[in-house]
Amino acid sequence: MLKIGNKEFEKLVGMAPLAGITDSSFRKIIKERGCQFSFTEMVSAKGIYYKDPKTEELLHIDPEEGLVGAQIFGRDPEILSKVIKENLNHREDIFSIDLNMGCPAPKVVKNGDGSALMKEPETAERIINAMVESSTKPVSVKFRLGWDEENINFLEIGKICEKAGVSFVTLHPRTRKAFYAGKADWDSIKILKEELSIPVMGNGDLFSKEDIEKMFRHTLCDGVFVGRGALQNPNIFGEGESLSLQKIVELIKKHYSLKIAQKGERRAIPEMRKHIAWYLKGVPNSNPLKNKINTENNLQTIFKLLEEFEREQE
Repeated sequence: MLKIGNKEFEKLVGMAPLAGITDSSFRKIIKERGCQFSFTEMVSAKGIYYKDPKTEELLHIDPEEGLVGAQIFGRDPEILSKVIKENLNHREDIFSIDLNMGCPAPKVVKNGDGSALMKEPETAERIINAMVESSTKPVSVKFRLGWDEENINFLEIGKICEKAGVSFVTLHPRTRKAFYAGKADWDSIKILKEELSIPVMGNGDLFSKEDIEKMFRHTLCDGVFVGRGALQNPNIFGEGESLSLQKIVELIKKHYSLKIAQKGERRAIPEMRKHIAWYLKGVPNSNPLKNKINTENNLQTIFKLLEEFEREQE
């Protein structure tokens, strides 16, 4: 039985944080479909510290979302410590706090944040220690294999986390240089699990229920966090059955409604376009529909396009 804070899990299957994707509306969608644990989009510690309104919105959590951790990024131990003590510890809706050491995006890395910290184990250690010492909640860390193939140091980072008293770690088994290319190296998750006494979560190349079961068997990890695989089929957290076109259309409409309730039509409609691309991925003859939706800003017209497409495919 896996224990994190005051919660127990028999087999943890959660959702990895994805910038621009895992907002409140998406977390509600996946919670309904069996997701046990999710995260906010990654949030800047400096943004919280300086009370940036956009950053504060990223930390919006509704009760229907279930168990949600806040994922933060930053490289200043003092700011991270203050943010945790003054902004996060008192929030009952935040279950845990996760440090992002995995994001490969150039705009994040150029400031020394995200996976850039893989190049600075000593800085990472100071940050992780400060977070654990400041937090009244479980603290976790997500990281990669290393900066590149010549600098593989995931075991070193894992040991730092273990020594600091981190509640669990998540490994995305690619280097920063690889971004999301190539195959995720599940063997490294297995090695990390063998070497650490704290829980180890796996992530990477989980696109079906079968993939999840394979990762558990292959790595003996304590839990998994699904990423892109949940965007095409949110049912991956439950039985994993594929969605019929009718169910996809119903899901898209529901997602629009939830996102509009949170952000209003003007923002929600453009934001939904990336979700539409995932929901309709692999659906025969759907490219013209996606193209039309990508240029349409009227909700009723979008719903009409979806309904017409569904009828045409019957």
